[in-house]
Amino acid sequence: MPFNVTYVEARVAAAIMLQGMTAHYLTHSTFPLQEGQTALVHAAAGGVGLLLCQLAKMRGARVIGTVSTEEKAELARGAGADEVILYTEKDFTEETRRLTDGEGVDVVYDSVGKTTFDGSLDALKPRGYLVLFGASSGPVPPVDLQVLNQKGGLFVTRPSLAHYTATREELVWRAESLFTWIGQNNLSVRIGGSYKLSETDQAHRDLEGRKTTGKLILLP
Repeated sequence: MPFNVTYVEARVAAAIMLQGMTAHYLTHSTFPLQEGQTALVHAAAGGVGLLLCQLAKMRGARVIGTVSTEEKAELARGAGADEVILYTEKDFTEETRRLTDGEGVDVVYDSVGKTTFDGSLDALKPRGYLVLFGASSGPVPPVDLQVLNQKGGLFVTRPSLAHYTATREELVWRAESLFTWIGQNNLSVRIGGSYKLSETDQAHRDLEGRKTTGKLILLP
């Protein structure tokens, strides 16, 4: 399969591959968003979160994001989030219910895990999808599947990028889509920080301290 894209600057190319293809498979394959649906995106100012907001809007969805600070809220809004919840000030489940007139959302894209899992289930409408693709707050404890029935016949999935780039055709489709959108200025990649390889430990500390936004890159 040919791989034809416009030129993309090297740092942007390095920043987009992992998180960009993650956002692509989440919105296009795991739960293919449709126009008029509503998505809740946790960590909406993070590397994947900012891309998720943009791709969800491309597909015509309404986007509700969660972030920890007003600065991050502005970034999420800039990426297309229609509503942003500061989870440090308000209960994100209650706010999501309020913003959807008590209905809930069609899908939650959750990279946080342990601290958001139960609330994410409660933010879904009946037969909604919780897509758990990370665990920045720790792994989710074992779940009684009967809970999914009690909360409305919900679905939960735990995908990974490897499952959605299983063939070369699929990998090329995702990568080519991303580079084309970037080349056409339809997708913005935020590089939140650049570190020397010798500063890798500091990059990890900044990530753990939730001091970062967008994608971090290491430079030789």
